[in-house]
Amino acid sequence: MPGLHATLSASASKRWLSCPPSARLEEKLRGRFGDKSSVYAEEGTRAHALSELKLRHMNGEINDFNFKEQVKAMGTIDNEMDRFTDIYVDTVTEKLFAARANDPDAKLFIEQRLDFSPWVPGGFGTGDAVIVSGKTLEVCDLKYGKGVPVSAEENPQARLYGLGAINVFGSIYDFDLIRDTIIQPRLDAISEETLSRADLLEWGESIKPIAQQAWEGKGEYKTGDHCKFCAARAICAKRASEALSVVKYGFDTPGVIPDEDIPGILAVLDTAEQWCKDIRQYALNQALNGQRFLWWKLVRGRRGARSFTDEEKVREQLNRAGYDNEQIEKRGLKSPSEIEKLVGKTAFSALVGDYVSQSQGSLDLAPEDDKRPEYASADADFSDIGGTT
Repeated sequence: MPGLHATLSASASKRWLSCPPSARLEEKLRGRFGDKSSVYAEEGTRAHALSELKLRHMNGEINDFNFKEQVKAMGTIDNEMDRFTDIYVDTVTEKLFAARANDPDAKLFIEQRLDFSPWVPGGFGTGDAVIVSGKTLEVCDLKYGKGVPVSAEENPQARLYGLGAINVFGSIYDFDLIRDTIIQPRLDAISEETLSRADLLEWGESIKPIAQQAWEGKGEYKTGDHCKFCAARAICAKRASEALSVVKYGFDTPGVIPDEDIPGILAVLDTAEQWCKDIRQYALNQALNGQRFLWWKLVRGRRGARSFTDEEKVREQLNRAGYDNEQIEKRGLKSPSEIEKLVGKTAFSALVGDYVSQSQGSLDLAPEDDKRPEYASADADFSDIGGTT
């Protein structure tokens, strides 16, 4: 369930373990700009909420009436989400029954808070489903996205949840094994890693110094795949330096770039290209928030394609004007541009102008000498980014 956000969260652990100072830098940016959600994050939150209700219903924690009422309160649930959350719940249920076959006292804990602060300062998270028995503790993590399969092998987020489960249940149960399971129903993927309690605790001790560095905002900035979802990826000086290192080629001597320099360029090209996109988007976001950059201004891009708001009215008007359907249709009504070419601009405006809409061009930053008029940034909002209004 949504809740407080740990500075050193399990979900971001790959990032702060790879680049310790990034955690505090991201925290500063969140404090300045706030957390920005996305349709994908909101979809995932909704799927987790539905899965929780289904699991609690299956586990006898809520009765039929309350279950139906709480699901109804969520609003319309599409068939896809209903089906995929059923797959997740069935998977957890099978694991619970398998655990009870070996230990009748095995228990399921749903949306269990897991405190791994003995290893990571201030560290906590939520286990979607935790199954505890005499021999094995299993932490199941639902990932509702349909991007790429996530492996539980050597997965720091999964391992931190395992440590948190040891911290919560380890003094009560004598389990020897910890199994981390990642369930991705939309990808038909289940990944597991099983470690002994001793091995997981040893791993926990090995990351404590790094976690302490991250907590203190110390350590070395490092770039890599972990930068992809970092809030500071656009303005990180380390990443910018690495991205811009590509421009040094050809500056030392005149002429062409030697073949022996090409491998070095290729090695940083992906980083350079992605950073260019990130810094451009960051600058645009800032401008939409009212920030002004010297020599740059907000402008409207090219307007979108026109479309008819009421095709039946358009047909009716054109038919009255003497144009038959063969002239104005091509597997349906022709586009506004084609109709305008057929009837002429003046007649087009007079006949069907009231039934034409055209989206605004998306906002973008342009040099101050650009001929387009400056857009009033005070009227801008983030709905303009990369889209239409």
